[in-house]
Order: sequence, then structure tokens, then C-alpha cells
Amino acid sequence: MKFMTAPLVSILIPAFNAQEWIGDTLRSAIAQTWEPKEIIVVDDGSSDRTLEIARQFESESVRVVTQENQGAAAARNKAFALSKGDYIQWLDADDLLDGDKIARQMQVLDQCLSKRTLLSSAWGRFSYRHKQARFVPTALWCNLSPNEWLLRKMEQNLYMQTATWLVSRELTEAAGPWDTRLLSDDDQEYFCRVLLASDGVRFVPEARVYYRASGSGSLSYIGRSDRKREAHWCSMQLHVGYLRSLEDSARARAACVTFLQNRIVFFYPERPDIYGQAEQMSRDFGGQLEVPRLSWKYSWIETLFGWHLARRAQFSMPNLRWSLVRLWDKALYRIEDRKHTFSLGI
Repeated sequence: MKFMTAPLVSILIPAFNAQEWIGDTLRSAIAQTWEPKEIIVVDDGSSDRTLEIARQFESESVRVVTQENQGAAAARNKAFALSKGDYIQWLDADDLLDGDKIARQMQVLDQCLSKRTLLSSAWGRFSYRHKQARFVPTALWCNLSPNEWLLRKMEQNLYMQTATWLVSRELTEAAGPWDTRLLSDDDQEYFCRVLLASDGVRFVPEARVYYRASGSGSLSYIGRSDRKREAHWCSMQLHVGYLRSLEDSARARAACVTFLQNRIVFFYPERPDIYGQAEQMSRDFGGQLEVPRLSWKYSWIETLFGWHLARRAQFSMPNLRWSLVRLWDKALYRIEDRKHTFSLGI
């Protein structure tokens, strides 16, 4: 697919109470070597200095708007409505793009025959120091057809981070808007629809994204929120429907059962209604849903204090451990930053 002129890429950033990170995120967007580009930030009614900081970056190519708090999906829809790009780069307000991320993906488009090709990239998880990000390949890090991509995602409980994708405007419009009902898992549901409208995924390993993992502070964290549980269940049902619309084989039905089993832990035993629906769905697919099992690491808690407390520990202990790791990484980040500032004589 040869271009007569270089396509405009829109980098779209929804932001809510991201004052600590929005500056770094915008700098990574502005530093993209691909031209032409436009950057649009939609502040979703932040109560901190996010809007103030973002507006310090306004220019001919950086636009910042604000709206009353409506959620990430609504902010993304607003950003897209304001954009003019031929290609869309979604970017959360705390994540970073490698300097040539977009350029490397756009180069690959010369080998593609259709604007319906969906481009993905490598991504690494970090906390404060993005150079310490760990890039761990999965079965999704390759060229795949839509049905094979979705099968692997649901069979192996995998996902791709939001900023890895580069999507043509044609494909974005075909997928439809972000679902504002989904307070959790909205990105995974959205890109399933993008995938369904595509003619396949082209993976670009040289392009890189840095995903800032924030534990319980992230949008994807469900915790004990009933509204997020219901939104997650809605997304799960949509996932199952999307896969079955592509393929209704024995493998696809088994993948649906595995997908339900991997995620039912979010609902058991607090939501017996949802658990019952998942059980029936599994039976319809020829499978059997099992009561979620606790990791052997927490079996002693179950023996001494009961299943419910052991389950709570299984959810909370990883977050506690991750919080300690983040604190240590934050300390090292600040030490390195001070050294850099001192070396510059600032």
C-alpha cells in the first residue's frame, strides 16, 4: 500500500488525574519521529493539575480539551471525534511510546495491501524507570488472522496493551465507538471489535510501547467494585459472542469455557447470579465450570481462617508486593533523576 503523501497520525490521549505522568506521556508523543502527526488530549474532569500541565504543551500540533467526568471510554470517543488522522494511535496518560514506534509501524504499511490491516507492537511493563521495562513475548506477538488471534487470547488468558495498536481511520470507523458502559476491560472489548473488522494482525517487533503498571490504581483493576464486576461480565459475554461469530468449532467452544474459567474468580462467591450464568454458558459449550481454586500459597490461610479470607489474601498480597516493588523503583528513579539534574548543573 503505497502512499502519495505521508498520512496524518492522530495520537489520542484520554486523561484523568494523571498529573504525575501526563508530562512524560506527552513528551513521548511529541518526540515521535513520524510526521505529520497531531496530538489530542481529552481531560476527563480531573480534580488535580492534569489539565494545567497538559495545557503547557499546547501548540499547533497539540490540542487539549476538557469535559465533565464521563469515564475513559467517553474521553476516547471525544478525542476521536476531534481527530483528523488517517491513522489512530491510542495512548493512555501514564504510558510511553518509543521514539520511532509509529514510524516503524508506518513503514510496514508499505508491505500491506489493505487499510484494514491492524498493526501491533511489542510492549514492556514498568513502574517508574521505563528503561527497566520487561518485554515478555506471548503467543500474540506474531502475524495472526482475526480468529486465531482471538482464540489464543481466550485460550491462554493473554492480551495486548492499548498503545501497541496502530489503526487506520477506516478500520476505526468500522469498529464503532468505545463502549461507555464498560468501566473495566473496555480496551480489550474495543479491540476485539477492531479485530473483527480487520483482515488480520501484522506484528512489528521493532516498535515498542512502555506500559506503566499501577496495580490497584489502574482502570483495569476490579477489586470489590460491583459496578466493575458487572462491566467485566458484560465484556466477557461480548468476547464469547465475538469469537463464536468468527468460528464455532470445538476448539472455539473449548476456548470460551477456558476463558470463563480463568475469569470467574472475579465473581465467586459474591455474585452467584453471574456465576450461575457462566455455569450455564459453559454447559452450552459442552464444558463444565469448576469452583475457583486458591493457589497452594494461600492454602494455610484457608485451613486456619477459611476460604473467604484466603481468597482475599490471594487478591491483596500481589498488590501489596507490587506496591513495595513500586516504592523501591520510585526511590531509585528519584536518585537517578537527582544525579542527572546534578550532572547538568541545574
